[in-house]
Amino acid sequence: MTTTLQVGTALEPRTIGPITQTDIVRFAGAGGDFNPLHHDPEFAARAGFTAPIAMGQMQAGILAAALTDRVGVEHLRALEVRFVAPVEIGDVLTVTGTVTEVGDGVATLALAMTKADAATVVTGTASVGVPVTP
Repeated sequence: MTTTLQVGTALEPRTIGPITQTDIVRFAGAGGDFNPLHHDPEFAARAGFTAPIAMGQMQAGILAAALTDRVGVEHLRALEVRFVAPVEIGDVLTVTGTVTEVGDGVATLALAMTKADAATVVTGTASVGVPVTP
């Protein structure tokens, strides 16, 4: 872990993007999610979207990577996400997080991913192990 986590500690914001069709297709290949909603513009339009959208697990992966790059993957104990809005091609995303609680060697963080227009696309919580000070 790079720093001590205390209540109120904010993670350094991380910006990702703009999201490209290639990003989405590569993630589909890695995860095996070939739903046409993620790669077929006509299918996406019939579903009410302006373009193919990223799969939720891609968003969760971006959130998890931003967190574990800061605290170390070996410290991640739990991660819960809630998908609030779709991520579309061209979106620039920012991941933020704040420590909300620390106790018994575990820190709880509130996480969010927003678009450039400040619209939230993902919220979440994470529990990470922290060193216990005697």
